[in-house]
Amino acid sequence: MPSSPPPPPTSDSPPPAAPHETHRFPCEQCGADYRFDPKTATLTCSHCGHVEKIAGGPWRGGALRELDFRAALDRQLPEADMEITRVSKCPNCAAEVEFDPTTHARECPFCATPVVTDTGESRHIKPKGVLPFALEERSAHKAMTDWLGRLWFAPNGLQDYARKGRKMEGIYVPFWTYDADTQSAYRGERGTVYYVTETVMVDGKPQAKQVAKVRWRPVSGRVKRFFDDVLVLASRSLPKRYTDALEPWDLSALEPYQPQYLAGFRAEAYAVSLQEGFDEARAHMDRVIERDVRFDIGGDRQRISHIDTEVSDVTFKHILLPVWLAAYKYRGKTYRFVVNGQSGRVQGERPYSAWKIAAAVAVALILVGVAIYFGNQ
Repeated sequence: MPSSPPPPPTSDSPPPAAPHETHRFPCEQCGADYRFDPKTATLTCSHCGHVEKIAGGPWRGGALRELDFRAALDRQLPEADMEITRVSKCPNCAAEVEFDPTTHARECPFCATPVVTDTGESRHIKPKGVLPFALEERSAHKAMTDWLGRLWFAPNGLQDYARKGRKMEGIYVPFWTYDADTQSAYRGERGTVYYVTETVMVDGKPQAKQVAKVRWRPVSGRVKRFFDDVLVLASRSLPKRYTDALEPWDLSALEPYQPQYLAGFRAEAYAVSLQEGFDEARAHMDRVIERDVRFDIGGDRQRISHIDTEVSDVTFKHILLPVWLAAYKYRGKTYRFVVNGQSGRVQGERPYSAWKIAAAVAVALILVGVAIYFGNQ
């Protein structure tokens, strides 16, 4: 009897970040590699230009099947929902992204550090959905350079280097989505504002003043909410504040995962475990539930003393979202910029030019001096 495969990662042992296997699809005409073309949403041959459509159903993201959260934690997911991937780890930022099997060394797309490919393997949960790139590299690069051009005090050298620099990397970044039913019982107080007239002394004279008071009375109740697709970043390779700022994502455009969408791109595997992701999702749910409770209490003011939430029917998906990434080393420092591969929204590290700041200060001082001179005249 064959031995059982190793269990999937659990909340107690988060999986190492690992890249998806490089997916290469040879052209039927010339044998060169296909690449997914964001403009036409087809596979296009990099050599002869032959186009191949990607087979898909009419329901798109509506056909994505949710997975049972508890079954995953108990290591009981079906074998079809798991996959084995190869590992290539950056020694600087620890990002692990897929490389072509014939590639033995290149730069890390997250921090521009030279990386030598590894041969390790990792078993983890397979993606259920992918949001295909809608923005091609040229458009993403223009969005980034336009964004840099609008920044005050950004170094000209970095702007010029970014305009003339290497192409951006298309990366599929891993996310979790969570669904859950919640019922919350609460206790608190509803405050009603009323006003009384009090006499206060103003400049030694008595004066009537309206003073706000609050009348509190105890309340209790229950609120219900179904959470659908609470989105949590499952990568540690990029600053979360950047990827969060790339929202919103149109998840209704998700396609059932097919490796053809990854042709010509890279895909990072998750480094945030399923349980860790749910803990973050639960914190988001709790904030929304508190808002619901305050609305249910009503009145002018609210005090919440206790909320007891019961969470049930938790399901999840592992999905990949498209991000164009540029990492530039400029004067010994790495600057990273990310572009939403669906909408073109840009975020990145904020560079400053000491010379520009000094020149601006000098000009300001000159203008102040001129104003004082003419004022004295």
